[in-house]
Amino acid sequence: MGLIGGIARTAVVAGTATAVSGRVARHQAEKYADRDADIAATRATGWVEGAQTAAPPPQQPAPAPAAAPQADKIEQLKALAQLRDHGILTEDEFAAEKAKILAT
Repeated sequence: MGLIGGIARTAVVAGTATAVSGRVARHQAEKYADRDADIAATRATGWVEGAQTAAPPPQQPAPAPAAAPQADKIEQLKALAQLRDHGILTEDEFAAEKAKILAT
């Protein structure tokens, strides 16, 4: 069995491994596609394991409290004051930015 025989055997083994690998991959894809389809159908009907009723409708988020914009302005003003205190903003720049925040 010379060099050609060894190469031929390697080619057969590699081809067989590729074919088997392809079949396994297709089988797994089909299996998971079926499972995903079952899950989608279950969710579409609203069925939940252990419950016999449809899922409740999604809740709307609660509106933000009215104090939130005021607290946001206070935080912005504090940050602006820190920039002024550290010398990053001049007094005039601070006053202009402060006016913008209070105007909104």
